[in-house]
Amino acid sequence: MATTANIHAPLGAVTVLHVVDAIISAKTAVVSWNENRKTRKILAKLTDEQLDDIGLSRGDIANI
Repeated sequence: MATTANIHAPLGAVTVLHVVDAIISAKTAVVSWNENRKTRKILAKLTDEQLDDIGLSRGDIANI
């Protein structure tokens, strides 16, 4: 007679996993936003000539 293993996670474990995934996603989004903010701040300090040297215009900064 064959037996099958019951390998379901308890409901609380699944809920904790979803909460942890949501926290990790939020942290990733905040880190990405902050890196983009720092990049925009640095680019905004460059002159138009410097921006042109790297192939950007002042209007491109907002899209970063």
